[in-house]
Amino acid sequence: MAEHLGKSQTGSGHELKRVMGPGLLLLFIVGDILGTGIYALTGQVAAEVGGVVWLPFLVAFVVALLTAFSYLELVTKYPKAAGAALYTHKAFGVHFLTFLVAFAVMSSGITSASTASRAFAANFVATMGMADGGFLVTGVALAFIALVAIVNFRGVGESVMVNVVLTVVELSGLLLIIGIGFWAIWGGEGDVSRAFTFQPPEGGGMFWPVIAATTLAFFAMVGFEDSVNMAEECKEPSRIFPKVLLGGLVLTGLIYVLVSISAITLVPAAELGEGETPLLKVVQAGAPGFPIGIFGIITMFAVANSALINMMMASRLIYGMAKENVLPPMLGAVHPGRRTPYVAILFTTLIAVGLITFVGGVPALGGTTALLLLCVFTIVNIAVLVLRKDRVEHKHFCTPTVVPVLGAVTCAFLAGPWTGRDPVQYSIAGILLAVGVVLWFVTVRVMKGSAAPA
Repeated sequence: MAEHLGKSQTGSGHELKRVMGPGLLLLFIVGDILGTGIYALTGQVAAEVGGVVWLPFLVAFVVALLTAFSYLELVTKYPKAAGAALYTHKAFGVHFLTFLVAFAVMSSGITSASTASRAFAANFVATMGMADGGFLVTGVALAFIALVAIVNFRGVGESVMVNVVLTVVELSGLLLIIGIGFWAIWGGEGDVSRAFTFQPPEGGGMFWPVIAATTLAFFAMVGFEDSVNMAEECKEPSRIFPKVLLGGLVLTGLIYVLVSISAITLVPAAELGEGETPLLKVVQAGAPGFPIGIFGIITMFAVANSALINMMMASRLIYGMAKENVLPPMLGAVHPGRRTPYVAILFTTLIAVGLITFVGGVPALGGTTALLLLCVFTIVNIAVLVLRKDRVEHKHFCTPTVVPVLGAVTCAFLAGPWTGRDPVQYSIAGILLAVGVVLWFVTVRVMKGSAAPA
């Protein structure tokens, strides 16, 4: 794969069609960031810090913004669709490190989809008025991920118009929460003072509980890094990416802060932190006459979209690595009828099934996604500094040197165990990467064996 990434700079004579202007790129970025995180983890963040639930989302936004500046320099300097793996290979030229970064991104897609599956199941059970039970939620989540696999196998035609519709639906649910919250505030209902009340679960200072909550909230800010894979399909990417990516991040960050304030104004932190459907509770408290089923459907639609996008990304990454002989060739098999990577889809789906069954909880799965991407972001921030010596002919965005330095430090800090991160997240991430490393060594052994003289 590393060799392939290096050669891709010369091109094969074929280019993707450049169809995305600033407006469509903005919708893609906003739609990719919005979704499971804010819908599912608001309550867990509240459980860590109490009423100042908006603060960890704000801190997560600042950390994401620092890394976004690094991505902007790299995507405008190398407007190709390989993302973090390409930047890692160009900066360090170490095949195994490039593989680890690519596999970590793939693993983050599976943990993100598993998080979305749990969130979908919890909202489905609540919306249908079923008895809330762990086995039932797990069963629905497994059925949902199986349905995602079927859709993935059949093939999903990427369409800009579909992305617009999905983004509007996801956005509508969050704007509804903001509207309900501020209507209640205007009417003298709710308790705005709760938004400025810090209530850690075990007392003590404010710093570490906010950091612990930020490690969860960061999951809601990821997704912007996927936009670099659209570089080859954007019109004038070196010119439009900076304003559009930063604009999309600021817009989603503002929405998250307003949603958090609305939620805590209407529902106390302790109640908000119970269960996996925090925003459904906000609708019930602030607009009891609103058909709860409609909001439940909006939520399920939003997280379903997140799951499908992430499982498609994960299976295609596995397929790509197999085609480049970085993973066993069988993982690169394509179904003769559907023309989809069915073995890679089965492989990634089985991993998701294992995570849903044996890990289960949204905080553990979402936290693992954030952990994997924080490690990737640390490497990307360092890559910016290493690649400063590499000159290109066209003009590109250049971030101040202090920004990637701060980005690398903050991402590495948030990935550490001192943040109060649940140790199970390191176990999940370690097992996933270990699976990849084993597959990589098997592939190397097989390739060496096939190259040996008879």
